[in-house]
Amino acid sequence: MTLKALPLMRGPVMVDVQSTVLTEHERKRLRHPLVGAVILFARNFKSKRQLKALCDEIHAIRTPSLLIAVDHEGGRVQRFREGFSAIPPMRTLGDIWDKDPLEACRKASELGECIASELVECGVDLSFTPVLDLDHGHSEVIGNRAFHHDPRVVTMLARALIGGLHAKGVSHCAKHFPGHGWASADSHLALPIDDRPLDQILAVDAMPYQSLGRLLRSVMPAHIVYSSVDAKPAGFSKTWIKHILRKDLGFDGFVFSDDLTMEAASVAGSIKHRAKAALAAGCDMVLVCNRPDLADELLAQLSWKSSTTYQRRLQALMPLR
Repeated sequence: MTLKALPLMRGPVMVDVQSTVLTEHERKRLRHPLVGAVILFARNFKSKRQLKALCDEIHAIRTPSLLIAVDHEGGRVQRFREGFSAIPPMRTLGDIWDKDPLEACRKASELGECIASELVECGVDLSFTPVLDLDHGHSEVIGNRAFHHDPRVVTMLARALIGGLHAKGVSHCAKHFPGHGWASADSHLALPIDDRPLDQILAVDAMPYQSLGRLLRSVMPAHIVYSSVDAKPAGFSKTWIKHILRKDLGFDGFVFSDDLTMEAASVAGSIKHRAKAALAAGCDMVLVCNRPDLADELLAQLSWKSSTTYQRRLQALMPLR
């Protein structure tokens, strides 16, 4: 594929922007053929009106338009606040399940619709939710972001939440495959290690991914080393992505890396080497967050060739406009 053809495609790099309006340099970056998506943060939000204007401009920069995503799980991970409904942590749904499973599923679907309707109103295409990690009581960074400690409950509540999101036109990304709930370290600050055997991880933590199957449109692997399986973190591991997720579990959706600027990703070297390692392992798109200098460095150095499979998987995340 020639460089001339690439602007008509969406590339494999997700970048961010620094404020509530775009700078000229950011507009230039978003037109780069290797950029395919934008992730928004709390710093990009002042009001619903401002957010919609920002998303409208981002969508208008390229044809086909860039995917716009946000971490909008609820609880402590909800980027947009004023004017948006307060979404409780997902543990709240697990607590309801313990008393009334049907009510918990109804509430999960309702929350999914609420999240999606407010995001789509402002032009956001995807929320990095649901968290499918189990609450093993080990991980503070997960904590009440997890629905429950039982993978069957997590599966049912995630299914209801995803149904609500899809009903109102917002895509989702399940995270952090195969599970972030056992390892205690925070991958933003360190490299977590999970030394359990593969059969235990698959039977427990990865069960929701297998059970949800084709309902999942996209997945994000964890920056965690599962030492009984591979010395590389899952997001850089062909064993985890190409063999276990894609071949064994049959996942044919989109795979996002976790943020390549996190401390746990530094084991792969420079930003170029991190991106190349993630893409070679089977990730479709890599995230570079909070470091526009590294985003520019990567875009200047990365070599990439599109494919019809990549574009099909990414197009499945885009709403009809």
